[in-house]
Amino acid sequence: MTGPMRQGELVLVTGGSGFLGSSVVRALIARGMRVRALARPTSPRGNFSGLECEVVTGDLTDRESLKTALHDVRYLFHVAADYRLWARDPAVILRANVEGTRNLMEEALRAGVERIVYTSSVATLRLAGAVGPVDETAVMSVEDAIGTYKRSKTMAERVVEELILRDKLPAIIVNPTTPIGPRDIRPTPTGRILLDAAQGKIPAFVDTGLNFAHVDDIAEGHLLAFERGRIGERYILGGQNLSLRELLGVVATLTGRRPPRIKLPRGPLFPLAFGAEAVARLTGKEPLLTVDALRMSRYHMFFTSAKAERELGYRSRPCQEGVVDALAWFRQAGYLA
Repeated sequence: MTGPMRQGELVLVTGGSGFLGSSVVRALIARGMRVRALARPTSPRGNFSGLECEVVTGDLTDRESLKTALHDVRYLFHVAADYRLWARDPAVILRANVEGTRNLMEEALRAGVERIVYTSSVATLRLAGAVGPVDETAVMSVEDAIGTYKRSKTMAERVVEELILRDKLPAIIVNPTTPIGPRDIRPTPTGRILLDAAQGKIPAFVDTGLNFAHVDDIAEGHLLAFERGRIGERYILGGQNLSLRELLGVVATLTGRRPPRIKLPRGPLFPLAFGAEAVARLTGKEPLLTVDALRMSRYHMFFTSAKAERELGYRSRPCQEGVVDALAWFRQAGYLA
């Protein structure tokens, strides 16, 4: 079944309190859907304020809570993930992203959910050896994934693919790049870079690059994947490829600061990253610099959304608009003086 969502049907969104999830919730409400959001007891509820949205408390590792959340649900958007590049106990990230995804998808099959959009990540795609922007064909093995987050998302994507093939799970997979924009409530690792850059706390940069897209464009891409995507296919939802230096330059221009000019070699930063992680293990606070992030920064993480543009009609606005909206929201929410 492809085609438009039937207005008034009940949709479950996991991770609806988060950055991308709350954007998906808003897009669905705008389409006239009844939205139920699954949120953990500890998740901040600020992104739900003023929204016509039912919020149920649950956890991906608690199947009973998933059964309750899926009651009477016709469509599912599984956006929730533990999006951290470091955790004191890495098993927590694996449990949420891999086991949690399996639990939810198996319960969705039992509940007779008709159509599912699963939010994977470009973290599951292979960058090594790429000579240009990477597309959906660059499949990465679990063994090659750098760090717990990438490994967990790669394993979770394999779980979904296996259930599509074996149990006819009616799922479409989307692979967002790096979202930027409003409502980055926690904030994400990228949101922290924007905040630090806006406060003049990033005097230097390493030679790396990412693909950035406005969070609302990625959310709209989820709905397009639901309506026009093919079961079992993957679609990269991205925007503009920029070096870290270019991104920091955009923030500097918007905040009236001087862009950083010092390019740092990666090698000497590793002892700092090991040190930061050692301190983090004592304090429990996420380190600003991690060993995995440094290892990943060897690559320009550039991607193309050509398939989503061609098959789904996906479009994304210039990166600068995402930065403008992110900084405006951070200011209004009191993160930024």
